[in-house]
Amino acid sequence: MEEAIKGAVLGGVIGILLVAFEYMVLTKDAKERAEKLHRKPELDEVARLRIKTMARFAFVLPLLFGGIFWLVWG
Repeated sequence: MEEAIKGAVLGGVIGILLVAFEYMVLTKDAKERAEKLHRKPELDEVARLRIKTMARFAFVLPLLFGGIFWLVWG
């Protein structure tokens, strides 16, 4: 069981990093687009959907990593 917990923690950290990176990239893109169009920077619907999708994937990632670690090293 110890290996599964290690895998789950690693999967959680990777998931958090993926969501944070995706958010930073999309907000940077929104700021550049807003500067070009002389508007207030805001995320469009596609960007919000991408963040939601990545968050869902990050939610499942610890379970997957935990299972894989348990099967391989447990």
